[in-house]
Amino acid sequence: MQRRHLVVGGLAVAALPPFAFAQGIEKPKVTIAVGGKNLLYYLPLTIAEQLGYFKAEGLDVTIADFAGGSRALAAVVGGSADVVSGAFEHTVNMQFKGQPMRAFVLQGLAPQIVLGVNPKTMAGYKTIADLKGKKIGVTAPGSSTNVMVNFVLAKAGLKPSDVSIVGVGAGSGAVAAMRSGQIDAMSNLDPVVTLLQRSGDMKIISDTRIVAESEKVFGGPMPAGCLYAPQPFLDKNPNTAQALTNAMVRANKWIQAAGAGDIIKVVPEGFLLGDRAVYIDAFMAAKGALSPDGSFPAKGADTAFRALASVDEKLAAAKLDLSAVYTNAFVQKANAKYPKG
Repeated sequence: MQRRHLVVGGLAVAALPPFAFAQGIEKPKVTIAVGGKNLLYYLPLTIAEQLGYFKAEGLDVTIADFAGGSRALAAVVGGSADVVSGAFEHTVNMQFKGQPMRAFVLQGLAPQIVLGVNPKTMAGYKTIADLKGKKIGVTAPGSSTNVMVNFVLAKAGLKPSDVSIVGVGAGSGAVAAMRSGQIDAMSNLDPVVTLLQRSGDMKIISDTRIVAESEKVFGGPMPAGCLYAPQPFLDKNPNTAQALTNAMVRANKWIQAAGAGDIIKVVPEGFLLGDRAVYIDAFMAAKGALSPDGSFPAKGADTAFRALASVDEKLAAAKLDLSAVYTNAFVQKANAKYPKG
């Protein structure tokens, strides 16, 4: 991504001299909305918070946790939060809706979303077509877990209306819904997926924790968890965005160098779902899908657009400026400041 892509709203952020970002932070108190903070999808956010990286950049960050990414996005749209820690594809959707959002630091190289069926209610499962008429659990309707379901169904010739989508959250509620047979399949993330898989309560049919599998499913690089914000926020608060990016890039690099034991010591006990061994397995499964340095892949926005367009004819026909849904300008500066994390 060229730095010129951050020329927006009449303010050429990327063209500012180097000392500009070192000046005062415009908004030291920042609220970040996230949908399922306990998920490994958002591990860099937790690491940045727990290791004091936000504070080190002069920020006082409050993290507001919601049941899914769509609700976290709603909090920012409604003005109760400043930045979303959420799925990249929401930036494409929001441009289509006329509410420009821009992603500015990546957490996930791949979605890490796993689609699996319930062995109790779908013992005879053979193909995606068998999901027709079934109840499928997602973190929250409209979230990235829902988008993946829609996309996988579309590839099999099914419409979103061919199934019933049920919001089950990203924690113990999701586990209970699967084990009790309330849902026939589920699209969710770790550590929920690993917990259910180990107990024999979920049979995986599509796994985007594996980067190569994700690219096969989506037909290209599919950026996942990231920090994104309304374009006006980035226009008004470039130094704040830079400070947030610095902290997240440090977290990304710390994770890549960390072992499972290091992670267990840092994440809150409540994230482990009562089983440290499961969380360690989940971390090892997800680590390869986490971003090493916060950079967005050049073709990522195109992949996200194709995924959304596959189930939305109006969006498919829209002419969007995909270069405006993300920028690597802040990440480049952060990596220059913290080459080793």
